[in-house]
Amino acid sequence: MGDEARPKVGVGIMIIKDGQVLLSKRKGSHGAGEIGIIGGHVEHGETLEEAAHREIAEECGITVKNLRFLCVTDFLTYLPKHYVDIGFVAEWESGEPHILEPHKFEFIKWHPLDDLPKKMFGPCHFYVEAYKTGKTYFTLR
Repeated sequence: MGDEARPKVGVGIMIIKDGQVLLSKRKGSHGAGEIGIIGGHVEHGETLEEAAHREIAEECGITVKNLRFLCVTDFLTYLPKHYVDIGFVAEWESGEPHILEPHKFEFIKWHPLDDLPKKMFGPCHFYVEAYKTGKTYFTLR
């Protein structure tokens, strides 16, 4: 089996500020048009925490604190793409979020955590469930 047929590892970071979560509208990739959180692939030789901080810096240019594990999702929704998604939660520390990768996002903005959009990307609803309940494992087909 070649590498293209193996699952990839991704990280997602649910960033919280004053009862709101940072959301983005995806474009140009699987899940285009769906609302999601900050995240991306883990690079070879990079820790999960390093990947999370790198993705935040690359995608929206803010800093966070108190980064911690939230959940893991076996993510099969967009087959043939298969991801093991490691979810984190963090608190906003500084900076104003802005789109640093315009080919990937239509917008990045804060949204009330208790009134999330219906059409969310992949495991994003699981992040919220994990945040509220403490559940840590999900499968998404």
